Parts: sequence; structure tokens; C-alpha cells
Amino acid sequence: MPRRLRRTLQLAATTALVVTAATACNAAAKNEASDSASGGSGKTFTLVTPDAVGQNEFLKLAVSGIKDAAKRHDGSQKVYESTDTASQQQNVQAAVEAQPDVIVLVGFEFADLVAQQAEKNPKQQFLIVDACTTKTYENVSCAVFREHEGVYLAGAEAGLLSKSGKVGAVDVLDTPQFRRYSDPFAAGAKKVAAKTETSTRFVGGQSPFDDSARAKEQANTLLSKGYDQIMAAAAAGNYGVFEAAKAKGAFAYGVDVNQCVSAPGTVVDNVIKRTDVAVDKGIDAVLAGKTGTTVSYGLKEGGISLTGLEDGVESSKCVIADHKDVLKKVEALRDQIVAGKLTVDDPAAS
Repeated sequence: MPRRLRRTLQLAATTALVVTAATACNAAAKNEASDSASGGSGKTFTLVTPDAVGQNEFLKLAVSGIKDAAKRHDGSQKVYESTDTASQQQNVQAAVEAQPDVIVLVGFEFADLVAQQAEKNPKQQFLIVDACTTKTYENVSCAVFREHEGVYLAGAEAGLLSKSGKVGAVDVLDTPQFRRYSDPFAAGAKKVAAKTETSTRFVGGQSPFDDSARAKEQANTLLSKGYDQIMAAAAAGNYGVFEAAKAKGAFAYGVDVNQCVSAPGTVVDNVIKRTDVAVDKGIDAVLAGKTGTTVSYGLKEGGISLTGLEDGVESSKCVIADHKDVLKKVEALRDQIVAGKLTVDDPAAS
């Protein structure tokens, strides 16, 4: 599993926290940047990723977003792919030195680096996706996600599909930030099936984001009590949850990207973060002069979705593809949320 997925749930806690400090290096990372300029004479954009893009769908969407922005603005774009902390620092420095119109960075890894560079380069515009700096800067814009809205819809699917009437979740830690991936799941299930029994187990331990064994153990605890639909919000531990569910003939739900391909026949659906939407719309906002703000992307903005609600669900290997009747009911709930007729409680809201 790509490191972006192994650690993705940490983002829920780090959008409001300063993470490990890092100092930008002067030398640009070698062999890490891919230049895909469109050849236009318009705006210039640079994307810096925390990991190599490869087959990481989360980052591939971000690349698509910056390409779309460059095309619409008759401009050019460059992608710097990092592999570790050192190359992240070097790539940010190289991006700043190139002075593009907007530098886009994906992930909490860049929070401190951007804060440092924003102070040194007040005329350079930065856009951070899926994280933010703790201090507000006029030249730093942030794009974050309302994951809880998508989790709610996944919960509704679980409530409609559960045969035992028991729907559970395996979450990384028992904090308000991480409960965004479990509490709304229970709420969504009860919305469509009021008598649904719900429960959440937490991975915890020394390595809650990277402990497949403990995640599997927590999933088995739920399965032993008859829970047949489980939200997997355990980062790298999701594989453990999938294994446990498959062994018992139960079902699970993934996060961020299509994880159905990891366990066909077991993973029902996924809560998708559309980083391409956040990048593309975020760049538009910056160019329009709407800088220094944090914009939240949810169902209404197209920043959060389910694999089942996206094009291509038939070939997604997701179980939900075989339940068109359930999808119709979930679509109706989505439309209510988008229209403001239904509000999903955010456990992390202050």
C-alpha cells in the first residue's frame, strides 16, 4: 500500500496541528521532477507530491487536476515527485525558485515547509491540499475535505445491506478527528434502518496507522458479535480488516481511493477524496484573488464522493455495483445533503 494511503487518516488530525519541522534545502531533487508543460503562454503551475505518483490513485487525481488547470488557462505545469523528507524539502525549494503562478502541494508533510517559504516569499502563491498551516498567510490557500459526508453515505449503504442489523467500524484512534470516519457511518446506517446496532473498535497501540494485525483483531471482535458491515478506517490496517471480513463472509468499506480492487467481493464501496477537484478549483480561486483562505470540499463541491456514485462503477470490482436499488436510495440522500436539507454532524467540529 502506498505511503499516502498508509498515513492518510493522519490528515484528519494534522489539518489543525503543526507536524514535524523541516528546513528547505537549496539543491533541487534530481530525477524527481516530471515536466509536462502544455506549451501555452499563460499561467504556470507546479505540483509537489509527498510520494512518487506511480499507481497511487490519490496522487494521480492531483496530477489530473493540475493538468486540467493548465489546459484551461492556456498555461504549463510541472510535477515534482518526492520520495522522502529530503526530496520533499528539495522539491519545494526548486518550485519556489522557479516562481510559478501557483505552487500546489498535497499533504500534511508540507505544512511547515510552506509556512517557512510563505514568510520568505510573500509574493509566491501556495495551495495546500488535504492539510493546512496552523498560521494564516495571505499567500497560502488551503483545500480540505468534509470526509464525514461521504462516510455517512457509506453508512447508509451498510444499513441497507446488513442482514444482521449490526454495522461497525474499525478506526485508528478514539479522538473527535478520527471519529469523522466512524460516527457518521453509524449515523448513516441508522438513518435508513433505525434499529441498526452500531459499534466502533479502535486500533490504538504503538503504531495505529500501520498495524494490520491489530486492525484485523478489532475487526474480528466485531465479526464475532455478528457485525456484517464494517467501515475500514485504519489506514494501512485496512488490509487486515478486509482479510477478516473476507474470512467471515462479511463486507467492508474503504477510504480515499478505490480499495475494492484489493479485496473484490468483500469491499462494498469507498469514500473517495477528489484531489483533482480540489486542485483545479483551488487554482481558480487563487488566480481570482481569493487567497489566504481555507476552502472545504464535500459532496456539494464534488470533492467527496463514493466509488458507487462515480462513472465506471460497473468495472470497479465494488460489491455495490450489484445493488442498483441501494445506490438510488444513497443518491437521494446525497442530493438532500447537497441541497442543504440534510446535515451530517461533524465529530471534529468545535
